[in-house]
Amino acid sequence: MMADRLRRLGIVMAVLGLIFSFAGIYAFTQVQAGYDSLGAFSAAQNVELSYNDDGELVDRGTTEGAVAIMSLLEDDWGYPVKQSELDSNDPLVNTATEYMYQMAVIGYHILHGTQTVVLDEAVEYNGEVFSAGSYDAVINEIGSPERVAAGLGGYWTDFNRSHPIEGAARAQAWSGTAHGLFGELGVGVVTASTLQLGLGVSVLIIGLGLTIMLLGVGLFWTGKGKEGDMYAVIADSTQKPEPAII
Repeated sequence: MMADRLRRLGIVMAVLGLIFSFAGIYAFTQVQAGYDSLGAFSAAQNVELSYNDDGELVDRGTTEGAVAIMSLLEDDWGYPVKQSELDSNDPLVNTATEYMYQMAVIGYHILHGTQTVVLDEAVEYNGEVFSAGSYDAVINEIGSPERVAAGLGGYWTDFNRSHPIEGAARAQAWSGTAHGLFGELGVGVVTASTLQLGLGVSVLIIGLGLTIMLLGVGLFWTGKGKEGDMYAVIADSTQKPEPAII
């Protein structure tokens, strides 16, 4: 009978919806556990962004420095900054945007720094003699003329490691510590972004489960009606209208 079939289908859909809902809730709890772990790890490291009394980002005491760092992050690196993830009331670095901004802070000061290279003795390179002494290497002025003109000089691959000044300046500027911090912050970015994705997926699964369960309940409720009434509704919906009398 059609009513029995509808009730059975409704029960099956309601059970499936309940399973989906439980799966979504479980995924949601795991995502929250991940957020708690990430927050605890960030708190243990105690890395915070700097804000002034007006809630504006500052770097070394000035908002101009923070603006320049944000320009590096958004314009040069093309990162889609989410202002909602920058909270002066919660300066702890534990969101994707905060991790990327902290990475940009390190990168900005490396690129706009000057390294002093000391040669203990004269060195000849490609016919040019570099006398013993101290040389100041401006990091963001190292690289091809095109990249330097575009403001992209000073990155790891811009240095000529065979050059007596550039090779030593690269090792000093882009040290193992700098690479390690970049790697650690990059892991934080990926982790925070993955947790955001997991949160969205878990909420979607919960919504899907509730929708399926609601449909199942609706089918079960429909199947509880009198079968004669159901046939009458079907007959009324398929009955052709009588032609109008002119």
